Amino acid sequence: MSDDKLVGVVLVSHSAAVAASVAELAKGLAGGGTAVPVAPAGGTESGDFGTSAELISAAAASVDRGAGVAVLADLGSAVLTVKALLAEGDELPAHTRLVDAPFLEGAVAAVVTASTGADLAAVEAAATEAYSYRKV
Repeated sequence: MSDDKLVGVVLVSHSAAVAASVAELAKGLAGGGTAVPVAPAGGTESGDFGTSAELISAAAASVDRGAGVAVLADLGSAVLTVKALLAEGDELPAHTRLVDAPFLEGAVAAVVTASTGADLAAVEAAATEAYSYRKV
């Protein structure tokens, strides 16, 4: 399967390093199969902690292959920034969805599921299901 049919994933964090590291981990755990388009959108343009609507929009555009874009965010204002972009209507690609999921586990589940060619609803469901992952 070519990557032009895969759901893209955007990882929004207050930290550029965290977003990039989670993206790297998720891609690595998805295995050597098809490369899911994944983009980190962390921090601000100046490299500080925070969130940037511009970085999020650019990341979403970079992973959009027409199959939808799943956006996972780490904390409050990151979520609010994505919600504001979605409300504006033209800042993110069509079929972009904010996914309510734990950031790390959800990202891994989303990327692994997207790598199978699953649609946006299945990618969202897998990421959301990560809330039920028990560690003890």
